[in-house]
Amino acid sequence: MKKKAFRAALPYTLPICVAFLFLGMSYGFLMRSKGFSFVYPMCMSLFIYAGSMEFVTVDLLLSAFHPFSAFLLALMVNARYLFYGIPMLKRYKNCGWKKVFLIFGMCDEVFSINCTVNPPEDVDKGWFMLFVTWLGQLYWVSGATLGALLGYVIHFDTKGIEFIMTALFWVMFLNQWEDKKGHLPALVGLGGSFLCLFIFGSQNFMLPAMVLIVLCFTALRGSMIPEVEQ
Repeated sequence: MKKKAFRAALPYTLPICVAFLFLGMSYGFLMRSKGFSFVYPMCMSLFIYAGSMEFVTVDLLLSAFHPFSAFLLALMVNARYLFYGIPMLKRYKNCGWKKVFLIFGMCDEVFSINCTVNPPEDVDKGWFMLFVTWLGQLYWVSGATLGALLGYVIHFDTKGIEFIMTALFWVMFLNQWEDKKGHLPALVGLGGSFLCLFIFGSQNFMLPAMVLIVLCFTALRGSMIPEVEQ
């Protein structure tokens, strides 16, 4: 059962592997360039496991100690996971002890797979989602640790490497667009995001966009459910 779940999950995580290894390595290089040993990015990627917040934490560790400000910053950076958790309530039901790690290890890319991909009938869904989540963190920890280790001997400018995450999301979006006959959920997501981007700007649009998308999904849930199940 576990082997089948692992073999079913692995192909879906390969794009994440490519992205996380490159982005994780850039994070490891950054930490090393600031004077931290490889232990810091390795442990932070294990226990924080929030890519954006880990990059922000680099400056937090080098600045004055303000725990409340750090808490608010972490809450805002990761607030989108409040909305990610809503559609996963049903998906994680009856997963037993696996639910704890599934909640901890949920990131953008893992969410996009576990929320939309249904494993084969002979594969346990809980184990499938667990391996998707576990592999995602394994890729990130490996990339961050490897980047920090290479940072001892290699020095180069990693500016712009984060664009690989944008490319990854576009590939996932296009694949889901081609697989589904109905495109209303995707159009709502795009429309809500662009509207909030226009109103609030690139630095503040994420949280309002999430709220707007959830409200739209709630209002249109009757017409969207058949499309999501296609």
